[in-house]
Amino acid sequence: MLHKRSIVHMDLDTFFVSCERLLDSRLIGKPVLIGGTSDRGVVASCSYEARKFGIHSAMPMRMAKQLCPEAIILRGDAGTYTKFSQNVTDVIKDSVPIYEKTSVDEFYIDLTGMDKFFGCHKLASELRQRIIKETGLPISFGLSLNKTVSKIATGEAKPNNEIRIPSGEEKPFLAPLSVKKIPMVGDVTYKSLCDLGIKQIRTVQEMPMELMYKVLGKNGLSIWNKANGIDNSPVVQYQERKSISTERTFNKDTTDVTRLKGIIIAMAENLAYQLRRGNKLTACVTFKIRYSDFQTYTQQQRIPYSAMDHNIIPIVLDLFEKLYNRRLLVRLIGVKFSHLVEGGHQVNLFDDDTKYLNLNTAIDKMRERYGDRAVISAAGMEARTIGRWNPFNGEPPPLLPHRKS
Repeated sequence: MLHKRSIVHMDLDTFFVSCERLLDSRLIGKPVLIGGTSDRGVVASCSYEARKFGIHSAMPMRMAKQLCPEAIILRGDAGTYTKFSQNVTDVIKDSVPIYEKTSVDEFYIDLTGMDKFFGCHKLASELRQRIIKETGLPISFGLSLNKTVSKIATGEAKPNNEIRIPSGEEKPFLAPLSVKKIPMVGDVTYKSLCDLGIKQIRTVQEMPMELMYKVLGKNGLSIWNKANGIDNSPVVQYQERKSISTERTFNKDTTDVTRLKGIIIAMAENLAYQLRRGNKLTACVTFKIRYSDFQTYTQQQRIPYSAMDHNIIPIVLDLFEKLYNRRLLVRLIGVKFSHLVEGGHQVNLFDDDTKYLNLNTAIDKMRERYGDRAVISAAGMEARTIGRWNPFNGEPPPLLPHRKS
């Protein structure tokens, strides 16, 4: 049945810029940059007019200003973009049987079997037109038999267009494209491939699978499969997770403030890490404390959407200070993040200080490679591991589980 699948990848074009243009039509046709407005900020999104000057996402704002001094720079608003994203999600949810939302502006849709009733390409085209009409946002899509080819096709369809790759045409379509078009081929992998003389996908297709494995290991096998249009990964039904939390019950009640703060920091740090792994942001932080007499208190605070340690940890510690009563022994503490939305690093780029973004990105990469406790705050060293599961991919969230200590 895999060769009969119909998978659509939809991606909103220059999403943040498009949202701003809906709010202010004077921005249409002009070079627009969204992101941190100071020289230490970074570009979160830019219009096609700005890209002509060599500007791209994640570029330092200072450099972008030099490349295009006349660009209009806006700080952006994550809450506004989330609302527009939800509008698009509502249209898709109302129109298709199975869809997967992978970021604030990106969707996979499984239309397998729908050709018996409507014609998959026609259905996808009508859905795209409906999204444009009802939300005012430009959107592109690629249609093929799997996620990889559809995602690459979407990139070729932009801006504001659509491409269908018929079954059996995957390899010819991919062949002339740059290997950098393959999902998961970042700058480092691309440089490694270029050093081997591999710049077009066609070259990978002509190489033996064993050679790719020898050169790049398991990553090489995955790249070889994608280059040959092979991808059997399913579209995972989208379900919005509204909150994420963790608690710790002590075997012996304690008043050790240093220990309590250390574990609280570890909890907040680990939960924030899981948010970033799941491309999520939180807008509400809750702290919970239970004393030895089983009296339980909670307090919450709304915050600007974030998944960054330096924004969240001080809030959690402040809530602890407000609730902690030094005359009583503590039996349990807990931290909860709620009002979650899609976003992740893409939205965190609005942070003016790039050192925090770069620090968290580097730490997260080390954790993914060497384990979740590879890099931690010194204050949280006493807390135990949280496991390496992602709570946003349908698996249970074993975050600092409710265990005795």
